[in-house]
Amino acid sequence: MPRYEGAIYRPPSEADSLILQIEIGCSNIDCTFCVSYKDKKLRIRSLDEIKQDIRDTKPYADRVRKVFLADGDALVIRTEKLLKILELLKRSYPNLERVGIYATALNVLKKTEEQLMKLKDAGLGIIYLGIETGDDVILKRVKKNMTSDQMVKACKKVLKIGFELSVTIILGLGGKDRWRENAIETARVINEIDAPTYVGALTLMIPRGTPLYQEYISGEFEPLSNLEILKEMRLLIENINITNKCIFRSNHASNYLPIGGDLPDDKEEILNIIDRTLEQPQGKLRPEFLRGL
Repeated sequence: MPRYEGAIYRPPSEADSLILQIEIGCSNIDCTFCVSYKDKKLRIRSLDEIKQDIRDTKPYADRVRKVFLADGDALVIRTEKLLKILELLKRSYPNLERVGIYATALNVLKKTEEQLMKLKDAGLGIIYLGIETGDDVILKRVKKNMTSDQMVKACKKVLKIGFELSVTIILGLGGKDRWRENAIETARVINEIDAPTYVGALTLMIPRGTPLYQEYISGEFEPLSNLEILKEMRLLIENINITNKCIFRSNHASNYLPIGGDLPDDKEEILNIIDRTLEQPQGKLRPEFLRGL
């Protein structure tokens, strides 16, 4: 088995993937809501370490069809090294179909189109990018260290090269005072991208040890209730108006209501499901003790 340092996080769609930790931590640990990489010092693993991890998987190499490259924004690694890693994967796993990676908008914007095209040609297939919200006030408040305009530019760049693009958004990130802005501005960003291949909605959780938790304890931040989260999700979906197909999912463990469909085709059906749940929520919402990151 590959060696892992600390907790490992991956998208729900990478549940059956081999995870290779080529980066330790994340280049942006300022986000006030995130606890995932706070205990890790940023380090890029050496090629020798990665080669050893790949060798350790040799007994089941024929069964590997998908590989996910962790940690928090492995696209920060210089292109030449990523190309070597992708070549190793291609040689080591004869039935490999897809390679995925986490990225930030800044990672994408710092790479040239030529560099990204080389990565795609070498086998990188899907990029996961955390938009979180399209509201610049919230982005600044949670110290995401990038703007909605940068998010849009990065996402368009990814799609232009031909990658699949999966973005995450966080319901409830604006709290009670900016829930409308969170929904409407996030929809605006999705519309301007037109459209990510996948949009994955998470619902805000407030882990102990985060700056946001201190804001919550002090009363500075007021989280939404489960029904308020549904109202926000409804406003989000209502304001998404795209022409290109986008698969919307809220199947992450943090969500109260797992739901999904293809936008724009299933927009009305999704809205109807939310409306019916709001009218009769009993037994339909995931209880708090079953939610998780």
